[in-house]
Amino acid sequence: MAVTSIMTTEAVIKAKAGAQVATIVDGVYDVWVLQAESTVNIFARLNYSDSYAALNADVKYLMGDIVSSLVAIQAVAYDMSGYTSRTEAEDIINVQRDAALRGMSLLRDKKVQTFINDA
Repeated sequence: MAVTSIMTTEAVIKAKAGAQVATIVDGVYDVWVLQAESTVNIFARLNYSDSYAALNADVKYLMGDIVSSLVAIQAVAYDMSGYTSRTEAEDIINVQRDAALRGMSLLRDKKVQTFINDA
């Protein structure tokens, strides 16, 4: 399986989801990545996908963190049977949700948007 993404990589997604993440059918990760990238763009009210190549490295890492966290949540929720307990899987989801929400709250901040545009 190879993830096609502008903002993140398969390795980062798997690292965030944990070693127990189930084998996902090819193409599903790509859909989740596209959904996550769209969520970031719509939430920020800016299309970062189109201008990604021109973004500062710091901004790219923020985008990658948000997208990979959102996709990791989907991967864990897809099949929790590989984890030692449901609580372990839910803990991973909670950590990734917090990371995604923290990043998205930064994107909504007008000062951060100015920083991104000027970076």
